[in-house]
Amino acid sequence: MKKEDKNKIFVTKPALPDLEEFIPFLERIWDSKWLTNNGPFHQQFEEELASYLGVPYISLFANGTLALVTSLQALRITGEVITTPYSFVATTHALWWNNIKPIFVDIEPEFCNLDPEKIEAAITPKTTAILPVHVYGNPCDVERIQEIADIYGLKVIYDAAHAFGVKKDGIPILEFGDLSVLSFHATKVYHTFEGGAIVCHDDKMKKRIDYLKNFGFANETTVVQPGINAKMNEFQAALGLLQLKYHKQNIEKRKIIADTYRKELSRIKGIRLLPEPINTSTNYAYFPIFVNEKEYGMSRDELYERLKEHNIFGRRYFYPLISNFPTYRGLESATRKNLPIANKIAEEVICLPIYPELNLEDISIIVKIIKR
Repeated sequence: MKKEDKNKIFVTKPALPDLEEFIPFLERIWDSKWLTNNGPFHQQFEEELASYLGVPYISLFANGTLALVTSLQALRITGEVITTPYSFVATTHALWWNNIKPIFVDIEPEFCNLDPEKIEAAITPKTTAILPVHVYGNPCDVERIQEIADIYGLKVIYDAAHAFGVKKDGIPILEFGDLSVLSFHATKVYHTFEGGAIVCHDDKMKKRIDYLKNFGFANETTVVQPGINAKMNEFQAALGLLQLKYHKQNIEKRKIIADTYRKELSRIKGIRLLPEPINTSTNYAYFPIFVNEKEYGMSRDELYERLKEHNIFGRRYFYPLISNFPTYRGLESATRKNLPIANKIAEEVICLPIYPELNLEDISIIVKIIKR
C-alpha cells in the first residue's frame, strides 16, 4: 500500500489472519510440492466448507466469474436468461461468454433484488433460466422465483457472491435454486485472496461441475466434455481453511458497524437505508445508503465527492447499471423505460465503508460528514 493510502478509509479492506498462523500451511505446501489439481488442502477445504455452510455439495473454483460461466455450462443453458441489471458486470458477462442473451428485468425498491412480479412478462419461448442476485447479501424472494420457474420449466441459478453464510428462516440461502454461485474475492466478507464455488444438490451434478472445471477430464485418459481450467489452487484453499476460524467474529464486528450506521443515519431526511430482512441471518456484507437529492439538499455524487475530500472512499455500487454499459445498452430490455427503479437506485446509492478493522472513530467521522 502506498504511504498516502494509509490515511484513506476505503469501502472495504480484506480481513486476514496473522501471517505467522499461515506460515505452517505454506510450509506443508512447500514440502509436498502439490500446488494445485485437487491437492490435500483443496480436498479438506471443500469438505469443511460444505459442513460450515450447511450444504450437501460444493465445488471450489479459482474465482467467482469462472464459477458463474461453468454453472451455465453445467445446466446446459442456452437461448435467453432473465437477469438483473443491478449487479456487478460479471453476472451478465457470464451469460455473454456462453453465447446467451441476457434479458434484463427491473428490481424491487426494498432490497434491490430482481422483482419476481416482472419476470413472467419477460419470458419467451427462448427463455431457459433465471439468474437472480442476492444483492448486498439480502435474500431474493426465492419462493416466488421458484414458483415461476416451475410453471415455465426454467432453471434457477443464484449469483450468491454477496451471500456467504446467509440463512433465511434457518435455511442456508445457498440451498435454493438449481445452483448457487459464491465469490471469495478479496472484497467479500469471506475470501481466499481470489476464489469461488458452486453449490449443487446431488453427486451427479457435482461430478459434472468438477469435470468442467478441469478441462473436461473424467480420469487420466478420458475427456467427456469441453471444459475449462478453473481449479482453486492449494494456496487459496489453505487460506480458506484458516479464514473459517475467524469468520464468525468478523461478522460480529461488521454487525457492530452496521448497527452504528443504522442508529446514526436512520433519521436523516433524504437518506434512505435498506430495511433489515425479516427472519434472516445476514452477513453485513455492505452498508448502502440512498440519497434523495431534493430532500437531502445534495446529490449522491456531491456527497460521494465530499466524502472523498475527507479521504473516505465509498463506492457507488452498482453504478452504472450493467444495462447502461456500451456492451449491453443496445439490448431491447436495457432501456430506461423498462428499468425505471434500477436506474433510480443506481443514481442514488453509495456503499459506506464496512470491514472488521474499521474503528468507531472513523465511523463517527463518516456519520458527521453525512449529517453535516
